[in-house]
Amino acid sequence: MEENKLFERAKEAIQAFDIAEEMCVVGPYGSGHINDTFLVEGEKNCILQRMNRNIFVKPEEVMANILGVTTFLKEKIKKANGDELRETLTVIFTKDGKPIYWDKQGDCWRMYYMIEDAISYDKVESEQDFYESAWAFGNFQQMLSDYPAATLYETIPQFHDTKERYHAFLQAVEADVCNRAKDVTAEITFFQDRKETAYVLGDMLAQGKLPLRVTHNDTKLNNIMMDKKTRKGICVIDLDTVMPGLAVHDFGDAIRFGASTGDEDEKDLSKVSCNMKLFQLYTKGFLKGCGGSLTDTEIAMLPMGAKVMTYECGMRFLTDYLKGDTYFKIHREGHNLDRCRTQIKLVKDMEDKWEQMKEIVKECSVKIKEIEK
Repeated sequence: MEENKLFERAKEAIQAFDIAEEMCVVGPYGSGHINDTFLVEGEKNCILQRMNRNIFVKPEEVMANILGVTTFLKEKIKKANGDELRETLTVIFTKDGKPIYWDKQGDCWRMYYMIEDAISYDKVESEQDFYESAWAFGNFQQMLSDYPAATLYETIPQFHDTKERYHAFLQAVEADVCNRAKDVTAEITFFQDRKETAYVLGDMLAQGKLPLRVTHNDTKLNNIMMDKKTRKGICVIDLDTVMPGLAVHDFGDAIRFGASTGDEDEKDLSKVSCNMKLFQLYTKGFLKGCGGSLTDTEIAMLPMGAKVMTYECGMRFLTDYLKGDTYFKIHREGHNLDRCRTQIKLVKDMEDKWEQMKEIVKECSVKIKEIEK
């Protein structure tokens, strides 16, 4: 019943946008879990979304970031004789010239033109897919390397402030509202013993050793549109979490998720490790896409980006477990604890392979620099 009501509201919402009258809502679209997404068919197919106000409490700021970045990208794409309708998102304005529509129920809607003849994948089906996603996210960095990142809104405050995540974790341990801390002392000790991991990147940013960048903050494969014929990465989508941040965070989160040999909630930890072949492949693609836009320090810190993001994510899962599973959706008892343990296993595996990871980054960087000369 609720789905039917939402569908009717979606049909009403499209009337507010400056598109052809004959367009109609077909139905739910995609595999996203944050916003409600619909396919709208017409002369040019569109995507209609009801934004999740629980997560994005200031949708105007989200859309301001998206418009700023996509307008900037379109100018770059045009100068390179590219296709601006395929290589970045195009926001459709309402009939009164706004990027969002507020309905009578207080919900916020937006529309984009669909990226034609392209597809996204939820899982890596081939190593080439992983490489293409790396290149696309690297190219996203390169094209926005001269964008004034500090002018963007921080739509989710302290999203990758690992130091603050660490403090929140300590508070959860101290409060122990569910009396669970006694059963996870090994996991708590793991994060406490690596306190410096929570501080390293933030300290380098504060000291000016790492530059503030435009970051995507959700660098999963399914946020890349790939050409149906060539299977090349052509467009980065889902720009809701575009914010000021560190390039190594974007790289690191992709490695944490994409180079792991096990699922994020795998119970059998013997199946979980960081695949060095995939790490090398992603590093190569990311640096190639970046096109020389990263500093030498950023490149050298890519392995640390992978470790920090894995550490941070594991710590967030444990924090949520200690607080009673109030943030991440769970599907079984101890689900967040299982997720935490996979991240711990990944961090340990990265530490065991640390010199190898640094050598891979160094070799990839040298080879790409030689090619670019």
